[in-house]
Amino acid sequence: MIYVTRKSHFNAAHRLHNPSKSEEWNKKTFGKCNNPNWHGHNYQLEVTVAGEADPDTGYVIDLSDLKHIINDKILDKCDHKNLNKEVPFLDGIIPTSENLVKAFFQELEDNINETAYGSSFLYSVKLFETERNIAEYCPNPRM
Repeated sequence: MIYVTRKSHFNAAHRLHNPSKSEEWNKKTFGKCNNPNWHGHNYQLEVTVAGEADPDTGYVIDLSDLKHIINDKILDKCDHKNLNKEVPFLDGIIPTSENLVKAFFQELEDNINETAYGSSFLYSVKLFETERNIAEYCPNPRM
């Protein structure tokens, strides 16, 4: 199995807040991340496609195609946006890194799997909220 990863970055604001809970609960649970005036991150996104190299091209996926899919499905929608208010595919979720990687994976999966060569597939999405806080979603590792 060959793993090919594309790194991207974007900047966005968010607020961690569960509207079904009290203000007190939200402040206690999310601390500074519950700031009603939002806060931002310089996110780094890593998207990994896995499979075997195509015998005609040597590619698991054309990295130019992968770049365009990531730009279209994630970066164009999230960069310099408020993730709570301006990104329709994130509507209704608390934008933790854990929830974001799952939503990003779901947003990317069909396009990447249709574009990848042979039996290659979207393997994982990793999001660096900071250099020390990282979440990864890898729902169906086929090994």
